[in-house]
Amino acid sequence: MSAPYVELQCASHFSLLRGASSPGELFDQAAALGYEALAICDRNSLAGVVRAHIAAKATGVRLIVGCELALRDGMTLLVLPTDRPAYSRLCRMLSLGKHRAGKGECDLDLDDVAAHAEGLVAILIPDKADDLCALQLKKVAAIFGADAHLALTLRRRPGDALRLYRLDQMARAAGVTPVVTNRVLFHEPSRRMLQDVVTCIREGTTIDDVGFKRDRHADRYLKTPAEIERLFAKHLDAVAMSVAIADRCRFNLDELSYQYPSEVNEGRSPQETLERQTWEGAAERYPDGVPAEVRATLNHELKLIGIMGYAPYFLTVNSIVRFARSQDILCQGRGSAANSAVCYVLGITSIDPERNDLLFERFVSQERNEPPDIDVDFEHQRRETVMQWIFNTYGRHRCALVAVVQRFRPRGAVRDVGKVLGLPEDMTKALSSQVWSFSREEIEEKHAVDLGMDLSDRRLRLTLELAQQLLNTPRHFSHHPGGFVLTEDRLDELVPIEPAAMESRQIIEWDKDDIDELKFMKVDVLALGMLTCLQKGLALIAQHKGVHLQLATIPPEDPRTYAMIRKADTLGVFQIESR
Repeated sequence: MSAPYVELQCASHFSLLRGASSPGELFDQAAALGYEALAICDRNSLAGVVRAHIAAKATGVRLIVGCELALRDGMTLLVLPTDRPAYSRLCRMLSLGKHRAGKGECDLDLDDVAAHAEGLVAILIPDKADDLCALQLKKVAAIFGADAHLALTLRRRPGDALRLYRLDQMARAAGVTPVVTNRVLFHEPSRRMLQDVVTCIREGTTIDDVGFKRDRHADRYLKTPAEIERLFAKHLDAVAMSVAIADRCRFNLDELSYQYPSEVNEGRSPQETLERQTWEGAAERYPDGVPAEVRATLNHELKLIGIMGYAPYFLTVNSIVRFARSQDILCQGRGSAANSAVCYVLGITSIDPERNDLLFERFVSQERNEPPDIDVDFEHQRRETVMQWIFNTYGRHRCALVAVVQRFRPRGAVRDVGKVLGLPEDMTKALSSQVWSFSREEIEEKHAVDLGMDLSDRRLRLTLELAQQLLNTPRHFSHHPGGFVLTEDRLDELVPIEPAAMESRQIIEWDKDDIDELKFMKVDVLALGMLTCLQKGLALIAQHKGVHLQLATIPPEDPRTYAMIRKADTLGVFQIESR
């Protein structure tokens, strides 16, 4: 028998400092309660949908992708895409709002929603059953027609039943279908206190002074479908409507068809272009002829690259490196890419396959079926030139940096929770100063005991317990040091894009683990101060000795260099200067 209710208004902790449970916790609880589907609607964001997608596959509870839009005029709408094109329109709408408002914010109005409404199911979140609500219903109905709905949610205040009745009548009078939601902010009742704490952190206040800025009751957890039916016994048709809406919203993240930029050149296919550039590069690297062993290695690598369809990726990295060299910017590929003879002859790396026994499969493997990952270091003072060239060449609608989710760690968790609970500042400082002895995943009472603190103090004990719960909760988003996602079509139809804190940069809402899950390919454009030193050193050698060297032509076996390393005379030498 199918469940009689689907929760359509559920926020994860990716609704920063609003939700108090992770997507994994929410889906585990939904599975335990017998849900068949669950909608994740974070505030002005799709940042949590990939983690929710992973949790949905693990639990068997179907994910309904959605978003809670907080509009400029104070209206709140849930929007749920019914298919892939509707999801793309939602991403573009969120990108528009984020670019308009700046980092971490979103500025949208009802006209923006109307322009992107096709294929979206909308649920208006009302406050009171008053004239403002009636006006909002009229506007939403005009935009969404049969896909417009009004949320009926308990608020546990006097007159709740009458409020629900009036909202139901207003909706039907406006031709809008009511639907029951529970506005879930955490997965189980015990998480209520943490939800109050993150509310206080967001509002910059303490638990004693937060007042009605926090939810007035502890009802914002996932309930069983049977409990929802009991609570809304007079609105069972609105309970059933949640299942009908869920049945319409069938978009799945597996439908996202990621395509790397094709890099077509003069009518040739990417593979043909790569092969041509490879053999041209080989002729430059080996002016006396390509050794037979290297030729065999190149043929083997090119065949595997063709089978895996990775030629466009190699062409992109090569075009970035070529631009850098055209500007006399020193760059060098590193990591497993150094196992590639193709990377060597293209000039991406400087490890000669003739002198080294390279294993290409460490870099690209048919068995692992993982996208290649080429990290390229650039002079740190000139890396920004390369990054802006990428933005300008591929277009800001087709490329962006990967996000980094900054999460609460022990020091910050103890400090922020202690402040919320009103602990004296010297006490929170003393506790957080012990963070070096905390593990990354655990805050223990013994740390307070070691400082002579009294664990019978309820607020101190709660600080330690809630700080433990707060660990790994997202705090804010920053950008990856240099990880670019590039696409053939519009990137902002796959994931929302927002401005980064640094001027002229932009980021997607997902981090590197999210894009790995969806098999997106990433190009790492990294900054390295030592390359600046090397560039200056090469320039000095050319100026004073008349010797013009590149990284690949530096003599490989210098006895005096190895003698210096054996004596540990390596102060200032990158990566081998410490003990």
